Amino acid sequence: MKLRVDYKASLRLVGTVLKYLAVPLCFPLVVSLYYGESVLPFVITMAITVLVGTGLEQLAEEPDIGAREGFLMVAATWLAVTIIGAIPFLIEAHGIPFVVSALHPESTLGNPVNALFESMSGFTTTGATVLGDISFESHTRGIMMWRQLTQWLGGMGIVVLAVAILPELSVGGAQLMDAEAPGPGIEKLTPRIAETARALWGAYLGLTVLEILLLYGLYLAGYAPNMDVYNAVAHGLTTMPTGGFSPEARSIEAFSAAAQWVIIPFMIAAGTNFALFWHVLTGEPKTLFRDTEFRSYLGIIGVLSAILAAVLFIGDGLLSVAPMGETFDQLYLESIRVALIGDAEASVRQSVFQVVSIITTTGYASMDFNAWSSTTKYGLLFAMFIGGSAGSTGGAIKIVRWYIVLKSLRRELFTTSHPEAIRPVRLAGRAVDERAIRGIYAFTLLYLVLFFISTGLLHLDATRIGFELTILETMSAVAATLGNVGPGFGVVGPMGSYLDFSNSSKLYMVLLMWVGRLEIIPVLVVFTPEYWRR
Repeated sequence: MKLRVDYKASLRLVGTVLKYLAVPLCFPLVVSLYYGESVLPFVITMAITVLVGTGLEQLAEEPDIGAREGFLMVAATWLAVTIIGAIPFLIEAHGIPFVVSALHPESTLGNPVNALFESMSGFTTTGATVLGDISFESHTRGIMMWRQLTQWLGGMGIVVLAVAILPELSVGGAQLMDAEAPGPGIEKLTPRIAETARALWGAYLGLTVLEILLLYGLYLAGYAPNMDVYNAVAHGLTTMPTGGFSPEARSIEAFSAAAQWVIIPFMIAAGTNFALFWHVLTGEPKTLFRDTEFRSYLGIIGVLSAILAAVLFIGDGLLSVAPMGETFDQLYLESIRVALIGDAEASVRQSVFQVVSIITTTGYASMDFNAWSSTTKYGLLFAMFIGGSAGSTGGAIKIVRWYIVLKSLRRELFTTSHPEAIRPVRLAGRAVDERAIRGIYAFTLLYLVLFFISTGLLHLDATRIGFELTILETMSAVAATLGNVGPGFGVVGPMGSYLDFSNSSKLYMVLLMWVGRLEIIPVLVVFTPEYWRR
């Protein structure tokens, strides 16, 4: 049987992307040189990615990319880049046999499964970690910066970046960007798709640089004493992609209130459709607030933040005994009470920060919300399913999908009473295509089914190895990896990690992160027999 998919053309383009992955690897290499660290993890990885990429490019001549080849290329690119991205972690932990000793032999990333998990979490901007010790005693500054950079590369999309800068991908670029788009579709802003990709990445780069400058400005002004240039760059690289990695073990709790307030608007911007920024910059600022999804996005953030702020202010959101059997130092719990109860600024800041971080799937933490009540946690679990806007760097289901689902349900109630009526679902005054509505229903149902099945599988595997997990902890781990959120509750909380899961569970969560970042269908469709048949 002759295959319907030109897989060689897809793999050739995967090779092109891999070959140029050597360029961003230069940044952590320079960081390592500056701090007097070994550059071998990056030099060797650069050589491997160029060799593998060049080899894959020899599989086909001029590629002819259709929708099927686009799906395969995007899915394979993300998997291949993740595997390459794990190599520096492994070299740091193991060294090179008979050549150089391990730089940090105690690193948890010496386990290939852990290295793959950390790399996939980085590129998919999930922010879940298996680092047992987040410190410069256990990891070099170069490796930690590579960890940050993986999120920035994956935020706006590796393939979108490739379409923007590589002429080889300009043909078929629309199919590639549609397959990778974080939402129901990507708006074509300019006549040429490569120009659209450059516009999106330009806005993304500009906001990243602005945040870095503001954070470092706080340091120079004395408002954020530990936000030095390294931390400013590191957090700028993981805020805009809604990534959540931090070189600080306590995440954003390690920084001042001023730094937290600066990060909040950038997280909100990261969860906004980047096409709206393009309209603002081209002289149409009213487009931002006319957008139905953007108004809904701000409204949801405002309502949830206000509720949580009230709970924290009066103290009902805090427990004297930690839930789920965890042990918290009583002095730490008391310090939380003193910091929040009756303090309007702290209550508002902590509530807004955590709500924005969870809804946008950034995953930063300005406080260990494991010490909050179970009711508050279920509220945050609900927020994990909302997600940012379509066309943003956020994960989860996305606000526009929820909006259309609710509008179509309302229409269904109306047409049940008025069977002769014709009432299209409208978004921003325009009728939404019925096929698009069916696609949104299919995605949302598939997302929820995958969530419940995965919760059962992870819980069973944890029971198999004697790893005690509550249902809430398991649900949060699945929601955090499938939705690319990062932290969950309990052992996978904002100050915890996924290290104690079995290798089989970690590999399954690697799959969830991969599938979740690419909106499920572009990955799963590649594994269906119909996709390959003529």
